[in-house]
Amino acid sequence: MELVVLIVGAGPAGLATAACLSQRSIPYLIVEREDCSASLWRYRTYDRVKLHLSKEFSCLPYMPHEEDTPTYIPKAEFLKYLDCYREHFGIKPRYCTSVVSAAYDEGTGRWVVAARDTVEGTEIRYAARFLVVATGENGAGRIPEIQGLESFCGEAIHSSTYKSGRSYAGRRVLVVGAGNSGMEIAYDLANHGADTSIVVRSPVHIMPKELIRLGMTFVQYMPVTIVDLFLVKLADFIFGDLSNYGIVRPGVGPLQLKSKTGRSSVIDVGTAGLIKKGVVKVFKRISKITGNKVQFECGKDCEFDAIVFATGYKSSANLWLKADDKCMVNSDGRPNTCRPNIWKGENGLYFSGFRRMGLAGICMDAYNIANEIVSVY
Repeated sequence: MELVVLIVGAGPAGLATAACLSQRSIPYLIVEREDCSASLWRYRTYDRVKLHLSKEFSCLPYMPHEEDTPTYIPKAEFLKYLDCYREHFGIKPRYCTSVVSAAYDEGTGRWVVAARDTVEGTEIRYAARFLVVATGENGAGRIPEIQGLESFCGEAIHSSTYKSGRSYAGRRVLVVGAGNSGMEIAYDLANHGADTSIVVRSPVHIMPKELIRLGMTFVQYMPVTIVDLFLVKLADFIFGDLSNYGIVRPGVGPLQLKSKTGRSSVIDVGTAGLIKKGVVKVFKRISKITGNKVQFECGKDCEFDAIVFATGYKSSANLWLKADDKCMVNSDGRPNTCRPNIWKGENGLYFSGFRRMGLAGICMDAYNIANEIVSVY
């Protein structure tokens, strides 16, 4: 099947790119391996999740949120927005279509893509002038290698399968990873009566959500270094010195850290208060696991009934994107192109949703990709 643009992935990045292409009258096909759009949000997020940024920083191209939308959008409301977005722009993904391989043919100047219809069991071949990888960075949950993990007698899951703390009441649960998911899961577990601990493996900024909202507004009018200094001073005033509880701030300010590395601040939902009260206990890195006993690098050891790994994701694009001798993606499936042009590969290859800037980054990628394609189409 001959195509102008093939978009792989019908999450927010794929939908945003499709909308931008349709606004420029560029024909495209969007394929999705799951049976719905935004499958990560539908199937692999916990019940209480909300967008961590306020709604003015959390919309897709050409469709702002309604005035009565909550400032911090809950999961169900965001899914409703994505469904309305898809319908508004007439985006019709081909679901249950899993890409097996994609390689550039120098002779024809086309991306030859082999896919499989997972319902019918049939093979499909596409030849596209432009290929947009919009599978994002959350293709598969990442669980770190830990000595003895296979001997753990309890339940060990990735955060992508965690839904609620209801079933963990009265159990000893260790959350590994202190990003937004890890901290919020720890809060949810503690609120449901679990004996909760969390592993904080590296320095992290903990911020109130309104402070981040203020910072993102201020940074449009003043230097980021000044804004970061302001944010850190206010956060220290609000939370106090958290280093006494095992949480250390990075040396770089929160907005600069996000810009340089893609690492987000933790938006506090109440976990910091529970840590200070001793309700949620903090540990450093795990050194090994023996049965139900977890030993930490600090020398302490504790027994747990369950472990939740909130240790992030990796992309699966490296499993099917073939680039011969050109290393376009690394072993984690991320583009090797440096910022700010991480969205642009070679020979009509583009990446949407890989710059670790959330929905704002997705918007930038979608605009850039559509503008680039329309300029050469």
